[in-house]
Amino acid sequence: MDKNLVAFDRLIKIMDDLREKCPWDQKQTFESLRTLTIEETYELADAISSKDMNEISKEIGDLFLHLVFYCKIGSETNEFTLDQVLNQICDKLIFRHPHVYSDTVVNSEEDVKKNWEKLKLKEGRKSVLEGVPKSLPALVKAMRIQEKVKGVGFDFEENQQVWEKIQEEIGELKEAIESKRQDEIEDEFGDVLFSIINASRFANVNPENALERTNKKFMQRFQLMEELISSEKLDISELNLTKLDSFWDKAKIILREKK
Repeated sequence: MDKNLVAFDRLIKIMDDLREKCPWDQKQTFESLRTLTIEETYELADAISSKDMNEISKEIGDLFLHLVFYCKIGSETNEFTLDQVLNQICDKLIFRHPHVYSDTVVNSEEDVKKNWEKLKLKEGRKSVLEGVPKSLPALVKAMRIQEKVKGVGFDFEENQQVWEKIQEEIGELKEAIESKRQDEIEDEFGDVLFSIINASRFANVNPENALERTNKKFMQRFQLMEELISSEKLDISELNLTKLDSFWDKAKIILREKK
């Protein structure tokens, strides 16, 4: 038997044992596992951001366990079984890849994405946005919304149009701030962020990855700044902004030289 199938079968059998003999595993439900699965997904995301291949491998294993766990619970309630889940995804992949499994011709990645959205509508969805999870973080959700509508042709045609839209939204935000109407300020601020995410797509940048990269860079610099301040026996809370900026610049130079 293929070694992958052997390993997968081993995981299934261990899951059966745990569900039968472990008090903690016996108590778990779809609802109790939900938050744990979200946590595991973020841990995998962290490992990917850190490019730590060993951790990526471990976190993928944790997610495999959760998926098999859900299937085990589903089979106990006669809702669905593991083989049904796997066959459903296989059937979906074949249906949504007619350029691989049928005679549909595509010339680019964009053709594949457009065809993907059209096929989803044929499956009974009334909107191309039905597939966007409600619980996604707002930044990721905005990216997915834009990708979805692009698949049916609702998108800017040129990069310049994106930047013109950003400038327009920034102008409206400034007007809202001057009016001091908080609801309007929040609306316009959201429009600015949504427009910037659009720009990230045209620049072939994942905004979530870019922001996380900036978060890590800021944290690294700030923590080094704290160390520099501490090494001079100073209290960070007692320094003015000018002095803090000088330490910030020192930290930036040190980190730049380490690259």
